[in-house]
Amino acid sequence: MTTLTDIPPFPADGYAPLADQIAQILHTQNDVLLIQAEAVVALEACAMSLGRPGASALNIVTSMYGQWFGGWLRRAGADVVDLQAAAGQPIALAAVADALAQGDFDLVALVHAESAYGILNPLPDIAALARAHGALVVVDAVASVGGHPLRVDEWGIDLAVIGPQKSLGGQAGTSAIAVSDRAWAAVAPQGEAPSILSLADQRALWLDRGRGALPGTPSAIEFHALHAALARVADEGAAARIARHADTADRARRAAVLLTGRAWVRPDAASNLVTAVALPDGISAADVLALAPKDTALSAGVGPAGDRIIRLNHTGPRATPWVIEHDISVLCDVFLKIGLPVDRAAVLEALR
Repeated sequence: MTTLTDIPPFPADGYAPLADQIAQILHTQNDVLLIQAEAVVALEACAMSLGRPGASALNIVTSMYGQWFGGWLRRAGADVVDLQAAAGQPIALAAVADALAQGDFDLVALVHAESAYGILNPLPDIAALARAHGALVVVDAVASVGGHPLRVDEWGIDLAVIGPQKSLGGQAGTSAIAVSDRAWAAVAPQGEAPSILSLADQRALWLDRGRGALPGTPSAIEFHALHAALARVADEGAAARIARHADTADRARRAAVLLTGRAWVRPDAASNLVTAVALPDGISAADVLALAPKDTALSAGVGPAGDRIIRLNHTGPRATPWVIEHDISVLCDVFLKIGLPVDRAAVLEALR
């Protein structure tokens, strides 16, 4: 019997096909780097590789992830302007246009879809604005890849960071970065010693050596898991997976509006990964979760407005109507305990 300590080595000639599969999902001809760490490391590597002194960045902040990215850019020496969205809301395109008109930026950074509040930033339009101003476009697509359309080349995205642990339905121990020629021209040169936070080092140690064995000692179990996740995506079809997420999200949003009488964000600004249920005035997420079963998948939002919503998670394998029906049913029970009026039949019918 094979155990987790007896995993066979991942074949050295298997890494390049993984990168090619990711490139296909991203609709890109750009180079794809495989990073032997969770996606937060890949994001920091992008910031540290682009954020050298003299660089100027417009950093769009719609959650803590945007805050972290701005901090990494500053640590690397860049001048950073944080463009903060309203709490729990996507960024307004007009605000991005105004910010770009007031400064000369080398790059614009943003998160595509946010699991913290279930919102979707208008990436194609923001990317077009950034490119029109000559700025690189850096996107955290960790959550959105596999759950939303993501067309890297068509939209002009220069750096796209992904991880398999969300909509792709994989594990969190690996990540990848798609890097355009424009981005490579802006990447800081190699240092004296190789670093996982240097895209130039990753390029030299893998791309420039023919995409064979990865540098260091890769974790075989993580890359076998990535291979399995990408195989499942291929079997289902990337477009079908996105459609499954969109269908489940649409059902969840309809049920949420019937339950509480209002939406947290309009449908075209809502993520396919998480639905934020806007709680009635006077009811907090803590109130709801205190009455929910201890093993519930319901959760509060993450950040300043987090206690004003309950999150329904329909990401990856959870993107199915019956999973959301269970969570909505639990939420109906809690609302009834609180004393709120609930038309359970109508709410559950919205899921069908």
